[in-house]
Amino acid sequence: MTTELVTLERRIAARPETIFSFFTDRDRWLSWMGKDGDFAFTPGGAYRTNVTGDNHASGRFVEIDPPKRVVFTWGWEVGIPTVPPGSSTVEITLEPDGEGTFLRLVHRGLPPEARAPHREGWTHYLDRLVVRAEGGDPGPDRWMENAPA
Repeated sequence: MTTELVTLERRIAARPETIFSFFTDRDRWLSWMGKDGDFAFTPGGAYRTNVTGDNHASGRFVEIDPPKRVVFTWGWEVGIPTVPPGSSTVEITLEPDGEGTFLRLVHRGLPPEARAPHREGWTHYLDRLVVRAEGGDPGPDRWMENAPA
């Protein structure tokens, strides 16, 4: 595996504390990404979430530094065999930016063939997070429309 990165950034009209809660509270997490999941929001704590129907991501939380930073390992239980659970790392940093927050997501440890799909996925879900964190409703996740119930 290489250490090349997928990096995405967003400016969000919400305080860092608000955005941070969407990475450390089960119901808030699931309001922008996934339909079910179990999360232990502590360093070393495991998570498993049903992101889109039969696609489950899992890993462990590495660092939780309120309200500035969350780091967790990431991988897929099925579907993308080059990214098994816990084999890559996602780092979320939040910096105050005037009345809002500058969010940076860095996904490390992805093999070349997995970078584009993960960039697409994180773009989709960060767009939903922005709407939710700013107090809106992103509506049903279109990626769930064809997922089994």
